Parts: sequence; structure tokens; C-alpha cells
Amino acid sequence: MLTLCGKFCIIFAPMKQIEERLAWLREELQREHLSAFIFPTTDPHNSEYTADHWKGREWISGFTGSAGTAVVTLKSAALWTDSRYFIQAAEQLKGTEFQLMKLKVAGTPTIAEWLGRELTDMSDKEIGVDGMLTSVSDMEQLKEELKRRGGITVRTNFDPLTRIWKDRPAIPQNQVEIQPLEFAGEETRSKLTRIRQALHEQHADGMLVSALDDIAWTLNLRGSDVHCNPVFVSYLLIASDQATLFINKEKVSGEVRQYLKEQGVEVADYAEVGKGLQDYFEYNILMDPDEVCYTLFQKVTRNVVRGTSPIAAMKAVKNERERLGFRSAMLRDGIAMVKFLKWLDEQILTDRLTEMSVSDKLESLRAEQPYYRGLSFDTIAGYEEHGAIVHYEATPETDAVLQPKGFLLLDSGAQYQDGTTDITRTIALGPLTEEQRKVYTLVLKGHIQLQLLHFPDGASGSQLDAIARKDLWKAGYNYLHGTGHGVGAFLNVHEGPHQIRMEWRPAPLHAGMTVTDEPGVYLEGRFGVRTENTLLIIPAEETESGKFLQFEPLTLCPIDLRPIIQEMLNDEEKEWLNQYHETVYAKLSPYLEPSETAWLRQATTAL
Repeated sequence: MLTLCGKFCIIFAPMKQIEERLAWLREELQREHLSAFIFPTTDPHNSEYTADHWKGREWISGFTGSAGTAVVTLKSAALWTDSRYFIQAAEQLKGTEFQLMKLKVAGTPTIAEWLGRELTDMSDKEIGVDGMLTSVSDMEQLKEELKRRGGITVRTNFDPLTRIWKDRPAIPQNQVEIQPLEFAGEETRSKLTRIRQALHEQHADGMLVSALDDIAWTLNLRGSDVHCNPVFVSYLLIASDQATLFINKEKVSGEVRQYLKEQGVEVADYAEVGKGLQDYFEYNILMDPDEVCYTLFQKVTRNVVRGTSPIAAMKAVKNERERLGFRSAMLRDGIAMVKFLKWLDEQILTDRLTEMSVSDKLESLRAEQPYYRGLSFDTIAGYEEHGAIVHYEATPETDAVLQPKGFLLLDSGAQYQDGTTDITRTIALGPLTEEQRKVYTLVLKGHIQLQLLHFPDGASGSQLDAIARKDLWKAGYNYLHGTGHGVGAFLNVHEGPHQIRMEWRPAPLHAGMTVTDEPGVYLEGRFGVRTENTLLIIPAEETESGKFLQFEPLTLCPIDLRPIIQEMLNDEEKEWLNQYHETVYAKLSPYLEPSETAWLRQATTAL
């Protein structure tokens, strides 16, 4: 049985170590006549979270967030990241050469703009980017922008880390396992048939699948190559009448190999994917330029159909077994959460609790539940000012002691074999300020308003996003992260293509999709508030205007009533909260001890 991840602490690279690494890099750049090198966060599969082998951006900069791009020239260095990591990046880059570039903040230059300025006096107008770590669309856009900035060219066949990262972790070689049909709900043969039909509609004979979660879903296999994500490093080449999985063969047991053969899938070595593309025999092949890396795109000898992979949209709509699995996983996760919240209420007054100790306690309670396979992401337990750091993770150096006052923001989730969970609760540990209560109530209003919404089938999440923000905007607050993301079925906790966010994302919403609802407010140096449920999109009604959809909360856990300023909630919002809490109590109480049931009854008291 694979184990996805346990709790671990990030070790920051010392400033002197970063200086040494930059010096080594610049020696290699001079040797190769390059003026700069770009380090993205991704791997050859355009993953959000990567195996340690591909954490080159983290190694060269010391910044450990899950999103960002580091750029190093012969004389300067900078790192671009988004609002989730502004505070963390500023702290981790302190004392190094790296300038922090805040994405989507007025005045922040693009990478191309910055390089155009930095390389003005350079004789060599060529920079390097590893073509295996950059998608086709990103590379083409970068090349075009750099060309306009003084004719800067890009070399894509050089990876300096192969020379300077002496203790670089190996590519993971963990075994893969079969996801039983009772959880997957559809055989691989059926999925391949549907994929081929979708390709036919795009006039394509086959495709290269690079996204690791798409491969795992298609083949009904799971792995443990990426921390907290049950995926395995591989490629899948689908043709009109055959499919080939490119993977280190040592990872594939006899049982899995036989299973794949029965499903019409051959196995080849991971390193042979380039040759597989060169030997591809069909007339044409679909290559998703947002997914496939630039280097492999260059290997194709057949006609290329540029199009969107159909798999992500298929995977996003959960089948009946997957929906059942989600509900079962959320039930068990809710049981663990109630046990934890009761324990926290009792212990905060008597024990010395810290951010790390409460994270460990919650993980241990989840681990007692059937089908538990690990965390779905590293727990975010931020007390007071740490709650304002959107993706904060406590370390021994930052581990705050909890006091019986203020807020604990707890964002956590688990991987169960039948479903993936993601939940945030902001918990009052004792007395709060009026500002804290006001912000908490405004966030809750946004959370509820989104779940009250009925919307047309096919609407985009971007069209719904303002519903969760309107009361916050009216009060002068905002948040820069998305309001919601898809959630995988024992797969990645962040799943597309649909999202709920301010930026335009045209992916349509349909019944059967999962999505989170997580508005928040973060006041640097003071506190943060976020409330999150995972939702299932279900049919609402059909009118002369067409089919309408609504949200069903899958998450089962009380929302803390103590910080609420009740006068700020309207009757409809109070009714929603009361009904939600009644559902939470009805579904969880049969599985709890009497003292836990009594605590839950109090926690779900009607307003």
C-alpha cells in the first residue's frame, strides 16, 4: 500500500549556500555564453506540485512556495510569485540577491521586461531555459516577448543543474497500484474509447498525455511519486488502436503489467518517450500546447493538431461511484474534524499547544479513519498573524504557541482511497477583537452567498466569483487568490480545468463537478480568515431559459458560531447556516461518542 505523505518541515537554505549556488551557476552560464537562466516551478509534466528531482527553482533561490519563477543573470537575480506567497517569499529571500517580483501588482515588470533591462549592456543576448520544464505555449510566448526586448534569443537544450546540483534527488521509482473499479467507477478501456471519440471530434488520431493526474485517472492507477499527490512519473501515448505507458518499468509489478495488457495498454521505458513520438505512426497527433513541454513537442515528426486535451474535462465530472466515494470520504473526514475541534476546545485552556502540535493531532485523528492514505496537502495551521500568510506552514523556528484568544486558521485535507478532502475553518480560541468578528462574518457571508446561488449549466466560474466577494468589496476588503478549484477523486487536491476566480477562466461548470468555496481576508501582521467547503455541482431546476445548477456541500464540519456578528447576516444566510449545521449533526452524530455528540449539538446550535 502506498503512503502519500506525512508531516515534514521545510529547511530553509542558508544565505551563504544560496550565494555559492549562484556563483556555480554563473560559472556555467559564462562557459556556455549565456547571460541568464530561467528556473520555472514545473516538471516535464507541467505539474503544480513536483517531485524533489525537479525543484530546481527552490534549490537555486531558497524559496519553497509551490508557485514562482526564478531568473538569474550574470549580475542579478529575481523571483516572481503570486499573492499567496508574498509574505513567505519576502522572508525566505531576505539577505539573498533575489528581488521579489509581485505578480499582478502594478509596477511589477514581466520576466521579459526585466531581462530586457538587465541585459542591455550584455554582449551575449542569449538566455537559457530547460525546454523539458516549459510548456509549448509558455516558451513561444517567452521567445516572442524576448525578441521584442532587443533581440534576446533562448536556448532550450541545456540544464545547468545536471552539473552544479551535486546531491540532486533521483526521479522517484515508487511502485504503482491499481485503483479498484469500486472506487474508479469506469474501466480504463471505456475511458480510452471516450478519449478517442473526443480526439476524433478534434480531427486527431491520437495524443500525448503529459499531465500525471490525467494519466492516473485514465489508467485507474495511483502512485506516490509526488508529495501528497497520488500520481506517478510517466507519459501516455494514445493512438487510434493502441496506447503506450512510458514509465520506469521497475515501478510496474507483474499484476499491474497484466492489468494494463488487458486494458489495451503497452509499457515502455520512461526515457523512450522521445523515440516513441518520433516513431508515432498515425497521420496526426494532438499536442496540448498548455500541457506538453517544448522539447517533446519538437520531437514530433507527424502533423500536429494544436488543441486542448479532452481528459481534464472528462475527469472533472465525477461518475456515480466517485460521487459516492466523495460523500463517504467526507463523512469520515468530518468525524475526524469533530473529534479534533472538541479536543482543541478542551486543551487550549490547559495544555501547551502549538501550530505544529495541533497539525499532528489532526493528522493522527484522520489516520484512524478507514481508507486513509495520507494528507492531500501540508496542513496550514496559522495562529493570529501567521493566518495572514495564505500558504503558511509552521517550522520549528516559526511554530507559534496557541493562546486562549484570537484566531487559528486551519486549512487541511486528506487523501482517502475513495476521495480527496479539502477544508478550512477559522477557529476562535478565545476573546476576539471587533475587527476580527467583522471580517469573519463578512467572509462567512461570501461563503454562504456562493452556495445559495443557482446558475445556468455551462456558466464559467469567473462569472460566479463576484458573488462571494460582493459583501467584502462593499466593506473595502478583497483577496487575490481564487475562490474555488476542482478537487480530484483520490487524486490532486487542485484539479482543473474549471475554477472560480476573478481572472477569466472560460471552462464551463457542469453537474458532477467538485469545486471548493473558500473566500478569505488576510491582514498582514494581524490575522487571516478563510472558510472553505468542498462542493458538488448538482442539477437545480429546468426552466424555459434552460437547465440550472446549484451546489451541494460535501464537507461535513461545523462552522464556528462564536465569532459571528448575527446582525450582519440576513435571514436567508442564517437559514442556510442552520440547515447546513442540521445536516452536519444528522450525518455525523451516529458515529460519535456521547460526549462528542453533545459537543457537536452545541457547535451546531441554530442561530
